[in-house]
Amino acid sequence: MIALVRMRLAGFLRGGRALAPLIAVLVVLGVLYGGGASPAGAAYGYSAAALFPVLAWLAKVLLDTEPDVQRRLVRLAVGPVREGVAGLLAAVLAGAVVCAAAMLAPWLFHGIRGPEAGSGESSIGAGVLLGVQAHLLSLIAAVALGALSGRAVTRRVLPGVATLITGSILVIVLGLSSSIVPWLVPPVMAMARALNSGVSPAASTLAQLTAWALAWSAVALAAYGTLRRNRS
Repeated sequence: MIALVRMRLAGFLRGGRALAPLIAVLVVLGVLYGGGASPAGAAYGYSAAALFPVLAWLAKVLLDTEPDVQRRLVRLAVGPVREGVAGLLAAVLAGAVVCAAAMLAPWLFHGIRGPEAGSGESSIGAGVLLGVQAHLLSLIAAVALGALSGRAVTRRVLPGVATLITGSILVIVLGLSSSIVPWLVPPVMAMARALNSGVSPAASTLAQLTAWALAWSAVALAAYGTLRRNRS
């Protein structure tokens, strides 16, 4: 399994496919933190939401790096489950590096400030922990969307790109709408709004958002596994 993950990551990095998503990450982070300082929770909440499409794109590009023939040979050699899980793990690891950079970036741009007196805002430490949670939930859901838009599922480039773009737009649009069933998309925007004030949300709210994100990702990954098995 480790060898398969390393092979996926090596092909992704050495082939230069990582360059475009990483440039997009730099642009997003520069725009987010170039306008001034904000509470840690609020800054990280919107960072996780803004990076969601980029993380999904990164996952798709990584999973599409391997040629179809090589993927089928690996499936025959180690089995479809291990081969599929190795690709998802590689995507999670690559996305985790991006999330770590996003957690460090505001300190370079002086984009984090402490709580104002009497505001009730959470401490910097609590905001950082909430930011870690927001980025992890965004990463898991983004990898699921990127996998669903991968060539192993869509077979052709255009349907995969359409799935990625449509899914990313729906996450933002439906996430901002209160008149549509919310659980159709992962709670990326809901998490950002919950952290917007800088005050730590209630534990029940965080638990609900976490369960929502994990359930959505589990359903999406189950669909990915089924479609991949039927189309490979």
